[in-house]
Amino acid sequence: MIADAHAVAMFREQVPSLIIGTSFVILGLVALAVATIRRRAGGVRAVFWLGIWVAVFGIQRLINSDSFVAVLPRWQQACVPYMHAFATYFMLVLASLTFRELTLGWVRRVLTMVASMGLLIAVVGIGIFVRTGEEYRLATYDQILASATLALFLPVIVVPSLGQKYVVLQNRGLLLFGSLVFAVEALYVNVVRPFGLRIDSVWDDLAFATYIFSLGYVAMQRVYASERRLSSIENELAIARQLQFSILPTTTPEVRNLRIAAVYEPMTAVAGDFYEYLAADECRAGFLVADVSGHGVPAALIAAMIKVAAQSVTALVSDPAELLRRLREILSKQLQGQFVSAAYLWIDVEGRSARYSAAGHPPLLYWRAADNTLARVESNGLLFGVPFESAYPVREIPFASGDRFLLYTDGLSEPENAQGEPFGDRKLEQILHDNAARPAAELSLLLLDEVRAWQSASVTQQDDITLVTIDVV
Repeated sequence: MIADAHAVAMFREQVPSLIIGTSFVILGLVALAVATIRRRAGGVRAVFWLGIWVAVFGIQRLINSDSFVAVLPRWQQACVPYMHAFATYFMLVLASLTFRELTLGWVRRVLTMVASMGLLIAVVGIGIFVRTGEEYRLATYDQILASATLALFLPVIVVPSLGQKYVVLQNRGLLLFGSLVFAVEALYVNVVRPFGLRIDSVWDDLAFATYIFSLGYVAMQRVYASERRLSSIENELAIARQLQFSILPTTTPEVRNLRIAAVYEPMTAVAGDFYEYLAADECRAGFLVADVSGHGVPAALIAAMIKVAAQSVTALVSDPAELLRRLREILSKQLQGQFVSAAYLWIDVEGRSARYSAAGHPPLLYWRAADNTLARVESNGLLFGVPFESAYPVREIPFASGDRFLLYTDGLSEPENAQGEPFGDRKLEQILHDNAARPAAELSLLLLDEVRAWQSASVTQQDDITLVTIDVV
């Protein structure tokens, strides 16, 4: 009976520690769940490390309770000393990694160094414990490093000029309050402990809880701010995508005896590829395809410039060389170090002839129905953006009914399969040969499907794809 009464009394005494420890473990798991759910948001790694830190602190509080340890299975009880050593030594590492995600510049580098030093102390300290059973051999060094880190970090939060420069937080005041509460409590404990005075651990827990809540709040503020920025960027990209598609042709030109189809597949929300039809009348039309180096918004802006420039050279549609030279002249001051490849094909159905010129672009593919052969027509001058003058030679191409022209960007021929083999011209030639009877629209979609099938399923599209197919009927 006396033993039972003693056990009940001990349990009642340890109830606060059990509740606090369990609460910290739950809070840590919640933080980890939030970090997992919002993994795309900026600053979420701070929440991730904070979750592990809080959960480990809670586990340490639980295994300090004899009542909690007593209900564990025997094999888990045997692991308790090792868990305690792990929690003791790794607390500083987790704290440093948490703060590292909230800082910039030299403060971030110092916290990285602290985390590395703490990890070294933890590995050596746990190794000593495993071999000798002495858990706290290196605890003093760990505490000194922790105190020095806290002394370094507090001024960064307290001094506004330092905080604005080195801390990526919107609400430093709340974190400052939590840090001061924690620092004052830690300092008080370290001062009175040498005099043999005992401080109730509840005060440690309350100070740490204040600290953690303030840190968690400002970290989540950063996550939410990042999500709002990300949402805003995605909305703007959606608008940019709509605008970009609006500068592309919405219909194909009505040119007698020609069937025209186009495929436009951006790699990202917006692309650097561009194509345009420059029709003169019902018997003659020009076809322009361009590819801006790079991807995304910068390339898309230059593609929009090409649209404007193309509209200003409509008087030159029958002269590929002069049209490309004039486009180069207009764009040269706007490219800002980027490059543009371009190809232009002029088709005169009445005269049964085509004229072709290009600026650093993949060859025009010309399928001759009479002998079922594919010709690669290359007539290249320099890319737009290269700081040298260049002439653009023109190739004359007579054609007949049943012939086919393909203008495309390198996103069609360069994708690689799992073995690193590019799709290439040979694959294009094979598909054209096997599907010579298919209409232009069907062939264009088939080529796009074949490129997707060629790539490994785990590889995303690596470049923008544009294909203009022209059939003579």
